Amino acid sequence: MSENKSGGTSRRDFLKSTGTIAVASAVAGMAIPRVHAAEDNTITVALIGCGGRGTGAAADAMSVNRGPVKLIAMADVFEDRLTGSYNNLSKQFGDKMDVPQDRKFIGFDAYQKAMDCLKPGDIAIFASPLAFRWVHFGYAIQKGLNVFMEKPVTADGPTSRRMLQLADESVAKNLKVGVGLMSRHSRALQELQKRIQDGEIGDIVLMRAYRMTGPVGSAFSEKWPGQPNELLWQLRRFHSFIWASGGCFNDFYIHVIDHCCWMKNAWPVKAQAVGGRHYRMSPDGKPAIDQNFDAYSVEYTFADGAKLICDGRCIAGCENIYSSYAHGTKGSAVVSKAGDCGPPSSIYKDQSLSSASKTWESDIAPDQRNPYQNEWNDLVEAIRNDKPYNEARRGVEASVVSSLGRKAAHTGVEITYDAMLNSPEDYAPGADKFTMDSPAPVKCDAEGKYPIPMPGILTDKEY
Repeated sequence: MSENKSGGTSRRDFLKSTGTIAVASAVAGMAIPRVHAAEDNTITVALIGCGGRGTGAAADAMSVNRGPVKLIAMADVFEDRLTGSYNNLSKQFGDKMDVPQDRKFIGFDAYQKAMDCLKPGDIAIFASPLAFRWVHFGYAIQKGLNVFMEKPVTADGPTSRRMLQLADESVAKNLKVGVGLMSRHSRALQELQKRIQDGEIGDIVLMRAYRMTGPVGSAFSEKWPGQPNELLWQLRRFHSFIWASGGCFNDFYIHVIDHCCWMKNAWPVKAQAVGGRHYRMSPDGKPAIDQNFDAYSVEYTFADGAKLICDGRCIAGCENIYSSYAHGTKGSAVVSKAGDCGPPSSIYKDQSLSSASKTWESDIAPDQRNPYQNEWNDLVEAIRNDKPYNEARRGVEASVVSSLGRKAAHTGVEITYDAMLNSPEDYAPGADKFTMDSPAPVKCDAEGKYPIPMPGILTDKEY
């Protein structure tokens, strides 16, 4: 993936440094006797979804310095993903892993088997495509497990409503839940948010968020080759399909959207947007058949009339811009200088963002500079000290806001937050019953093409 001109990095760049593989996948499991940690104070972990994200999350879990953490079970739909993840993690964390062959689970029911290896109070990591998040979360709540789930967590109304209900259930059971919106754990952004809420830039009237880079992840897919079956192939190419990821909009842009809403301390009430498919060619120059647009521009509106403009682009050869800004009645701020939450954050006494007008810049201790590690340190500390800690509802709400912008662009219609949350379209019905032979939620036509958004033509649904 391209860096922006300020040298920012994304989560995928962080994952490369751990030697992990770069494609996320789907999951699931069955049931085996519970495995107890050798030491009473060891927190054991099950990794469900062994692609790049899951491998990175497991590495962060085992890097926590707040007492012993051990990985004891792994699950995925794809055996090669699990094997690659295990091999990569073993190189660095072999002494913190105890995952024999009989605790490596393959299949859509593997999530159950992996979680059955844990005792109440341990941690399940969910890093499969988001269509399965509610399925896995529900089982974790039944088992009394704490959870770390990757973002985004939903892509449609029905699963968002299910996840909100599950979030409330997890709070009622005092479960600790982390969501991979690591900007909230950037110490620079935490300090900036406090300063903004204390009034240093006045009332926010405008925010700007950009993630404009070249092709990323699996967002560009060529014609399905016929093997593996269509469902499994779509799971390997999950960024290409709205049902599996929310498409590139949800998966790539949610970080800058979420942290801007955090600066405002509010969610937008509506959105209108534009977007389009300009070239839609895969990186090797062949026609792409996925469901994404090449470019998006969304105008979110808050209850007080303030705006958030979010621009996203995945086109090779264009200017890379990957940063975010807040503008208030008394000044302005750089939220993320480069990347999803790249420091330093800074405040200015006017709108120029010039060094001469700068009044504050973040300065974070070296051991607090990695937000991916911070979010795991914070989660484990909350578990060990039984502190209130549950990010599930906020993770769902951030996902709904991302879906709101995506759907506004895909339909060409202004949409409210409430309409998005209460929309009837379930993009992956029956995900809890998928098997290796199940049909895919979307089917290609005779030319190998998938249904795509048509703004102004399809206005009540995305495709």
